[in-house]
Amino acid sequence: MKFLIDERLSPKLVAAARAGGYAESTHVTWMGLGGSPDWTLVEYALAGDWTFVTKNSADFRGPADAPGEGGLHAHVPLHAGLVCLNGDDMDRAMQLDLFAAVLDNVETDGELINICLEATMLEDDSIEVDRIDVPAEGVALL
Repeated sequence: MKFLIDERLSPKLVAAARAGGYAESTHVTWMGLGGSPDWTLVEYALAGDWTFVTKNSADFRGPADAPGEGGLHAHVPLHAGLVCLNGDDMDRAMQLDLFAAVLDNVETDGELINICLEATMLEDDSIEVDRIDVPAEGVALL
């Protein structure tokens, strides 16, 4: 597995991924993709077998009330996974905490093929991690 970290997230997440054993992980800006539209990032992630990490959850996994039924990954028949980090006023420390929970989950429950792993900071500062099928079961693929 290797993680491609979105430009709106801290490059420190790459260091965390590499320290966790994901040595090929990198940041969008380091790949010359800064400012690229979301669909370009999806194409790049798919072509390179990257697990994409973003805080732009709805655009990639679809709406919160129907994940996998919309968004840029909804009609992709096979992908290396999507990681969505969610929280209000997400600073670098929160990003790192959420991503640490992601890495723990991957270590415990395995790879993310056709999975969106969603880590959400709750109001009590605990972290909820959910695995969601993306595309959702029953979604027609293009």
